[in-house]
Amino acid sequence: MENTAEGRDRLVQRLKKADPTRIVLEASGGLERPVVAAFGAADLPVVVVNPIQTSEFAKSFGQIEKTDALDADVLALFGERVRPELRSLPSEAQQELEALVKRRRQLVEMREAEKNRLDRAQEAVESSLNEHVRYLDEQIEEVETELEKLIEESPVWQAEEDLLCSTPGVGETTARTLLGRLPELGEANRQEIAKLVGLAPIAQESGTWKGERHIEDRRADVRQALYMSTLSCIQHNEKIKNFYHRLLEKGKEKKVALVAAARKLLVILNTMLKNQTAWDPNHSSATA
Repeated sequence: MENTAEGRDRLVQRLKKADPTRIVLEASGGLERPVVAAFGAADLPVVVVNPIQTSEFAKSFGQIEKTDALDADVLALFGERVRPELRSLPSEAQQELEALVKRRRQLVEMREAEKNRLDRAQEAVESSLNEHVRYLDEQIEEVETELEKLIEESPVWQAEEDLLCSTPGVGETTARTLLGRLPELGEANRQEIAKLVGLAPIAQESGTWKGERHIEDRRADVRQALYMSTLSCIQHNEKIKNFYHRLLEKGKEKKVALVAAARKLLVILNTMLKNQTAWDPNHSSATA
């Protein structure tokens, strides 16, 4: 069936007759969202999973070939055996917040690209580039105004932004990225929240062989915002700065120490929202 309003309606009617306990879809860069929204409106039990998870699941029993039919079988089996948790769908306001956060990031990236071109541009195109940069400045300002308005209209978001921004080194951009792109913040436990952002190190081991640990590529924009705040925290936040420098003193590489510091910052922020408490330099993340 085509991913059109008519096609989605027909799919919904067909699935409602089957009375499913769980419908599993893979995340596909946003293409799945109209389908998820249609299922949600029809009260169908839908869950969106990371394609990395389903790919690893397929490999675990030797399924390498990929066709639409085989992929559907894998998703059905994944849903039956793994039983991924069903979560309530984001509200319209949450979707709007996420869209604005994403749009701001896109505009900032476009502006940065144009500024880089301007540095090495021929005189003939300088005017065009400057004009586009000014236009992007205006667009970013408009999106930021919409973001501020949306957050001010929600007492919950306003309170959560204030709590997050009470942390030395965490500003509005990071706070709004977290609120828009990581709605699980304050709800998940410390292990879950780190995994959602791709800040939980994944071990590669087989027998006596141990590979290098790595992080998964999940919600890269959230992770990037956390890295930027962590760099600021290393300068202005004694707790994170001391933690980072202790790792360096133990011989950890700067990149490894930065990831660990970002993970610690995220866990603390998660606990702050969970407990509805502002930043405390003596705060322990052990209960997060």
